[in-house]
Amino acid sequence: MLLKLGYLGLTGLMTVLIALMSKKILSINVLDKKLRNKKLLQIVLGLVLWQTYQLALGNSGILTDFSLPPKFPFLLVFPAFLFIGIFLTRNRNKDWIMQIPETWLTYIQSFRILVETLFVYSVSAGVLHPIVTIEGYNFDMIFGISAIIMWVLVYKIKIINKSVLIYWNYIGLGILASVVFLFITSVYFPNLYNLKEMMPKKFATAPYILVAGFLMPLAVFIHILSLIRFSRNKNTSTKND
Repeated sequence: MLLKLGYLGLTGLMTVLIALMSKKILSINVLDKKLRNKKLLQIVLGLVLWQTYQLALGNSGILTDFSLPPKFPFLLVFPAFLFIGIFLTRNRNKDWIMQIPETWLTYIQSFRILVETLFVYSVSAGVLHPIVTIEGYNFDMIFGISAIIMWVLVYKIKIINKSVLIYWNYIGLGILASVVFLFITSVYFPNLYNLKEMMPKKFATAPYILVAGFLMPLAVFIHILSLIRFSRNKNTSTKND
């Protein structure tokens, strides 16, 4: 029960943090209070509805069917990535992106430490194979730790140039891609890792699927948002020169 509360609690925490940052950005861009509150409500409601859909899907047992075509990515992961692609494509030139604090875009990625900590406890609960955690080939916890280190080095003691964060964000996306590959192959090709059994089907139930449907896409979203921001910073600097 505590493990489930951990997944739900982390999802709730990230939802609150997104809502608070959205409120801050809206307060700058939307002067009308009623319209501002309406937009904030839309953001929060959208997040809650998406999470409710995931929990309902997880409780239905549909995702525990690992037969092809794979239901897990089609019903959960792809829709999240489709939204990210459409949303950021439409908003990449909007002013609100430049109003998000750069520091926030960096240290917020440290939430991945908590995700990977939950993964470790999930192994003993029979939810995951060790192979997909820090005990195996999942190095996302190390990247989460690096978020705090980069925040300190770049923004606090300022001994590293901000341009390094561009490469850091690409590395973060690469690590997330490797984690997705790790999960998919451990389910459909366990022999690659000398596993006798497939991934426990329990990981495809609620609330564990919130990682694949919300927390992982959120990390991707923030990475791409950061890259858009740094790209625009670079273009602005070039024009000024």
